[in-house]
Amino acid sequence: MQQWLSENYLVSYLLILAFTIYIFNTVFRANNQRLPILKEILVYIVMAIGSFVLMILQVDKLPIIQCMGIAVLMMLMLRGRQLYDKMKSKQSGGNAASEAEEAK
Repeated sequence: MQQWLSENYLVSYLLILAFTIYIFNTVFRANNQRLPILKEILVYIVMAIGSFVLMILQVDKLPIIQCMGIAVLMMLMLRGRQLYDKMKSKQSGGNAASEAEEAK
């Protein structure tokens, strides 16, 4: 797989760019707040340039895509756990309130 990704530059670049955008929006964007349009464009241009640098490292046989894929997978697992905890708290929220009133 590493060899194939090293030979296909466009696929490698697009994967790295997609992972970078996802990681930025998930980790570094505070509460889904949007920047002014020019700053937003500048951020994505800098990400595109940085992704090009990471693509060069990927072609040079470093496992950049694999590492970013694991990071994205861990973020998705965390998001799933947060959704599961929220669902469980909604289900037990009604029971906990009634139990607290009975304890008084």
